[in-house]
Amino acid sequence: MDDFLTLKRRCRTRLFILLALSVMFMVMMHAGIVEAAKPNDKSRPREPAPSIRQTVFRQLESAQRLVEEKNFAQAHKVLSRLHNEKSLSAYESAQAWNLTAYGYYLQGRYRDAIAAYNKVLNEKRIPKALIESTLRTLSQLHFSVEEYRQAIVYAERLMTGAQTPTPDIYLLLGQAYFQLGDYQNAIQPLEHAVLQYREAGKKPKENWLLLLRVIYYELKRYNKMLLVFNELIRLYPKVQHLMTLADVYGELGDKRKQLVLMEALYEKDHLNTTHELVSLANLYILHEIPYKAAMLLEKEMNANRVEGIVRNLRLLSQAWYQAREIERSIPPLQRAAEKSNQGELYLRLAQAYIDLERWREAAAAIEEALVKPGIERPDRAHLMMGTALYHQQKLLLAKAAFEQASKDKRSEQVAKQWLVFLETEIHRWQDEQHARQRSGSAPRGNPSTDS
Repeated sequence: MDDFLTLKRRCRTRLFILLALSVMFMVMMHAGIVEAAKPNDKSRPREPAPSIRQTVFRQLESAQRLVEEKNFAQAHKVLSRLHNEKSLSAYESAQAWNLTAYGYYLQGRYRDAIAAYNKVLNEKRIPKALIESTLRTLSQLHFSVEEYRQAIVYAERLMTGAQTPTPDIYLLLGQAYFQLGDYQNAIQPLEHAVLQYREAGKKPKENWLLLLRVIYYELKRYNKMLLVFNELIRLYPKVQHLMTLADVYGELGDKRKQLVLMEALYEKDHLNTTHELVSLANLYILHEIPYKAAMLLEKEMNANRVEGIVRNLRLLSQAWYQAREIERSIPPLQRAAEKSNQGELYLRLAQAYIDLERWREAAAAIEEALVKPGIERPDRAHLMMGTALYHQQKLLLAKAAFEQASKDKRSEQVAKQWLVFLETEIHRWQDEQHARQRSGSAPRGNPSTDS
């Protein structure tokens, strides 16, 4: 299941967290400072917010502008002066540390940012909204530096204090457990995030559903995984989701559904790689539809969408052979044998010729096989050679081939039966020749050559 492994790797990236943090910090800092300067704004939460003195506000505003201009050295000087002012209220000090943390974040100094946000939490009597936003940010920062257990600590602390935790914090909690390999604890928060979205009339995010899908697979909750797939395909109709679902049906042993999906994708021209096309051909063969497999492989090889390598040529030959199109099975098998230089493929070629009673070509293929590497059962090759030679009336050569085969216990019984039969045939031929000589007729052929 390559797709599952890919998703796991994607879940480990920090890029989407960092981008989200960047936007959130900008909004949070701007909103935090401006709201503090507007105590009469009716849109503010019911909790009375402490005010910021005008002199402090101007310094915070100046520091914020410097941070946004990436003039971090000057911003640090302004904020250092604020941190050293003993007259700052708890709320003013919290906002100064808040802005300090944001500056560290923009510089990629995540550990310093975490320390600064903890300074915010150390302040007493600050608004609940600021506490919650700081806890959320700390959880996200710990996640971004792959400290998943700490991310969980802050996320759970936030959820304990929040009246209605938002889906994003449930998601972060679930992702953190996922990264720790604790799939059991990852399920509930992720399911809750998805449920909140559904209940709000929104469609769950695609990545959330993908993550749930992986977790259900890891925990072998296949029925739930298939339900998630159905929702994914309904909400985010992508070919890749259908491809992955087909793979899942294969993993679960439901090859019939896998075939139906793969065939539908092929008919819509969504299968483009050798791997995908050969997979469909194998499914056709598995479901005893070899003719379709052969037609597909031949068409796609001619279109250069399936590579003409030994494995694929052998599969094409097998498909034609199983479809009782033995003549058509020979050219791809001949090409495969020549490319591989392996004796076993020449033996398969010989078997096709034997089935068609093309004895000369069968013998030639067996002769090639016997001088090539890779034959598992030389005794069987000698049996085949003996059969091909007998049907060409080369009785003495056939006898020699069966004698070779009889040296292997696995073929000894069959070979000896043939030898007994050949002895009779050779004696019959010899008696016939004696009779011809007595009658003055010309001798008839030679048991070691064509008659």
